Amino acid sequence: MLRVNVDMKSSVAKMGVGEVAERFGLATHVLRHWETVGLLDPARDRGGRRRYDHGHLFRVAVILQAKQAGLALDDIRDLLYADDPGVRRACLERHRDALRRRIAEAQTCLDLVECALGCDHDDFLTCPRFRGLVSAHVGGDALG
Repeated sequence: MLRVNVDMKSSVAKMGVGEVAERFGLATHVLRHWETVGLLDPARDRGGRRRYDHGHLFRVAVILQAKQAGLALDDIRDLLYADDPGVRRACLERHRDALRRRIAEAQTCLDLVECALGCDHDDFLTCPRFRGLVSAHVGGDALG
């Protein structure tokens, strides 16, 4: 699970790119890249330095969570900035379905590993139960 040091209620003055990067454990170039692709829009001070506020910290947290969930930067931009709630919902539904598929695939893999670890046979590859799980996973026809 992603853990970052973000206290949205603390009184944080506008922060520089280095401070934000440190707070989230990122390299500064990551924040600059996210700005380039339209995920962040920090204000600039008189010297041209980026200044991030509470809203930016929240967006960085959302971006990190979305990336961890497997969303592409383009999809994350749609979630953050799409004017049409339908676009946001459709994006979330696509990714929910993809996550459910990944979870099901991971569960199948875990079942295979647990079967092999719990097998009483000298060689789990000869175990009928393990062989049946593998066959069911890849489709019996593929094994001939």
